[in-house]
Amino acid sequence: MLGAAVLCLSHQALAKEYIIKFNGDTKAHAAFLENLNATPLLKNMYLIDIPDTEAASMQVYNLANSPEIEYVENNKNLSIFPMNIDAAKAAVAELVSDSPEFVAPADNPPIPNPPKRPEIGRDPLLQHQWGMRDNQIQKAWKQGGSMGDPNVVVAVIDTGVDYTHEDLVYNMWRNPNEIPDNNIDDDGNGFVDDIVGWDFVSDDNLPYDLSMNPFQLIFQGGNAGHGTHCAGNIAARAYNGKGITGVAPHVKIMAMRFLSETGQGTTAAAIQAIKYAVDNGAHILSNSWGSQGDDPNDPNTQALKEAIQYAQDHNVLFVAAAGNGRQGAGYDNDSDSKPAYPASYDHGAIISVAALDENDSLGKFSNWGKNTVDIGAPGVKIYSTVPQGKYADTVFDKFGITVNWDGTSMATPFVSGAAALYLSANPSANWLEIKNAILNSSTPIPALSNKSVSGGKLNVLNLMR
Repeated sequence: MLGAAVLCLSHQALAKEYIIKFNGDTKAHAAFLENLNATPLLKNMYLIDIPDTEAASMQVYNLANSPEIEYVENNKNLSIFPMNIDAAKAAVAELVSDSPEFVAPADNPPIPNPPKRPEIGRDPLLQHQWGMRDNQIQKAWKQGGSMGDPNVVVAVIDTGVDYTHEDLVYNMWRNPNEIPDNNIDDDGNGFVDDIVGWDFVSDDNLPYDLSMNPFQLIFQGGNAGHGTHCAGNIAARAYNGKGITGVAPHVKIMAMRFLSETGQGTTAAAIQAIKYAVDNGAHILSNSWGSQGDDPNDPNTQALKEAIQYAQDHNVLFVAAAGNGRQGAGYDNDSDSKPAYPASYDHGAIISVAALDENDSLGKFSNWGKNTVDIGAPGVKIYSTVPQGKYADTVFDKFGITVNWDGTSMATPFVSGAAALYLSANPSANWLEIKNAILNSSTPIPALSNKSVSGGKLNVLNLMR
């Protein structure tokens, strides 16, 4: 079975890349791993790059059938969940292809020093955040006596974060044991100058949220600033006279980039991002990504499950998007033959999040599941931070094509922020206590009756009582 997994790549697999897990000590295989440029992922787990030769493939085949090997699986693709873009887009392609508006932004600006103190003033764009009104967020801060503890860290595992954004820069996590720009791994964690996080796509210390230009986004798909949008609703700074607020506006954001500007990533990069975040002090992992369908009996799913278990074993909560269905229509993660993952995995530390609109209706794209989806949260036309210091609830609105910031990806950060806010007020709470508090304080709504574990929507005011 394992040998077949090696030789028969699925359409989702990256040719020649595999994740291999040894049953025990790997010292005897050191030369083999070195020859294959093996990258360590978790204990006894490696990403290997197989040369395109019959001999190398046979060597891996033989290892896969060895009692020394627990499993070998394809390094599968993962992605941000697709937005619902109008199919009648090709008609305007010629009109916009040469427009100067459609220029991709620059990548990897330097990491700025944090301001010594944030400015003070009302958030002028808070009025656009219906999700914050729905959760009575300002009353919740007063009720719970906290706007977030700066020692609480939420890792946004995504396309990166615009760490220069005016509403995020003060709340970016700063590695306390790393000296910026000295080209030395001061803390000995294996990453040089990792000040705000790490980029596992480019393998550098600048996890910037590189987005596609709008033309490419609409006609090819990709990233519109996905990670930055998620970060804003978790922890955009409140009362700083700028922009918006996050649910927990005093906690810190750790930027983990494993999805590229095309919105694509790999299982191995996701594992690396999860492990880095856990090892470097993140308390909550916000995960607005996954697959559009996974066979739960597929043996090529063990590695990512182990990474989530690694987080759970270290008392780290894993908040995940329930998925955006297929062709714009949501489905039941309980009964579908290929439910969205990782949200549908059975780890206790996962909170799976569906998307709701302003009328408490389930987004037409949103997945659900009485046993596999835990709660709903705002996820339709969501206003937040986007790269280059901007704010938006609309990705694109030209030539008769309108694409809003909709998705279970947008709902997930609300729950991640709520978890961070609760932990700030209850610093001894473990992942199970945080999860139970969120689900037990939800407000029942008809749209999620028999369609989620809680049967309700996020209620931050109730949570903080």
